[in-house]
Amino acid sequence: MDFPEEYKYTEDHEWVSLEGDIVTVGITDFAQDQLGDVVFVELPEVGDELQSGKPFGVVESVKAVSDVYAPVSGEVIEVNEVLPDDPETINQSPYDDGWMLKVRVVDPAVVENLMTATDYQTFVEG
Repeated sequence: MDFPEEYKYTEDHEWVSLEGDIVTVGITDFAQDQLGDVVFVELPEVGDELQSGKPFGVVESVKAVSDVYAPVSGEVIEVNEVLPDDPETINQSPYDDGWMLKVRVVDPAVVENLMTATDYQTFVEG
């Protein structure tokens, strides 16, 4: 399993990368591994407002359908246009090509409250 040190993580298995007031969000390597082959992804529209802790999309795999939860509150400013046509990108590259969306976060400081890579690794192994 891969847990990049520069990202923050949630108990719902999303990762977050913060640059200024923009966060990039995706699901973790652990999450995609547990789901199996991803066959469908539903994402919000640009301009949608996300509420921290609330579902923003759906990932469907050969094993399950899972909600994806917003790790932060803010406005969606970009969605990964590759995923609707190539959802398996999440399996192949969950942290790079498989990112889901970019959000202009209301309060960037909330990202600091998320788990570090070490904390997340302990969480999933526990």
